[in-house]
Amino acid sequence: MDTVPMELPVNPPVKPMLAKAVADIPPGQVYEPKWDGFRSIVFRDGAEVEIGSRNEKPMTRYFPEVVEAVLANFPQRAVVDGEVIVADTARNTLDFEALQQRIHPAASRIKLLSETTPASFVAFDLLALGDEDLTERPFAERRAMLERCLADASPPVHVTPATDNLDTARRWFAEFEGAGLDGLIAKAADLTYQPDKRVMTKIKHKRTADCVVAGYRVHKSADNRIGSLLLGLYNDEGVLASVGVIGAFPVAVREELFERMQGYVTTFDAHPWNWAAHEQGERTPRRNEQSRWNAGKDLSFTPLRPELVVEVRYDYMEGERFRHTAQFERWRPDREPRSCTYDQLERPVRFNLADVLSGG
Repeated sequence: MDTVPMELPVNPPVKPMLAKAVADIPPGQVYEPKWDGFRSIVFRDGAEVEIGSRNEKPMTRYFPEVVEAVLANFPQRAVVDGEVIVADTARNTLDFEALQQRIHPAASRIKLLSETTPASFVAFDLLALGDEDLTERPFAERRAMLERCLADASPPVHVTPATDNLDTARRWFAEFEGAGLDGLIAKAADLTYQPDKRVMTKIKHKRTADCVVAGYRVHKSADNRIGSLLLGLYNDEGVLASVGVIGAFPVAVREELFERMQGYVTTFDAHPWNWAAHEQGERTPRRNEQSRWNAGKDLSFTPLRPELVVEVRYDYMEGERFRHTAQFERWRPDREPRSCTYDQLERPVRFNLADVLSGG
């Protein structure tokens, strides 16, 4: 899609400013919730709106309701950095899976989803206003201007909460995860806007879990290399449920893992994720399943006897699965597979998404 010609002091495409991960919340910063959505720089020039993305490809066509909201709430000429999110209204939490479904080639589907799973825009930085380029201004000034120019904005446009109080930031870090948020972002008050540079910091929740290795997929580079290991946990009914994968291994390790896994290969008839026993809607991998996010990606796998236990690092859960790809920590030969249950997982306290959006 071609970009819309605009005459703004900051014109699309623009790569967003990025954050580097740190272990602890740094003191003396401005803190914001870390939203779990699509990072988007929104450009408005009169009647023209463009929703940019991190990879600089416009997302405008996928979110017509956000375009309408921008026209109704933004100043006539402005460039705003923020996040496109979708809320699960029943649970009052973020729903990243529903957000991913919004990227669809069919116009009819886009229109339907804009009505059934409408998106919101959370603003957190102001790059331009009117004829003025603000990227060289300190963040504290940009933030104050953002609050003023969107003071009368109404949902689905929001301004993210922000604080310079470290105790408040620590409370947010603990509480907001219950609304589906991803941690905190910390920015220096005098920070200029620096596209594509990791000059902010992000603090995310890190946890470990002992999981059963239930299968593998080969790597795209060779059939004798592990691409990913499929992880399972036993639920309250004693059924091994799929919770995610680990897959970031060096080449040599991928080949060693492949050799090691051969001793555990089994048939689907003897596997807890037996296709014949699969019921529609069960959250376990399915033979020849296609990823709705990666068209054409084969999600079939080689089944393994559920005898190996691995400890993994994960950010947080989305439903019954790890939200992101888990990271290998260590093998746990001392753990019995049946002891790998959901009970070991730390569950965040539920928190109302609406209270986050309102700064409550």
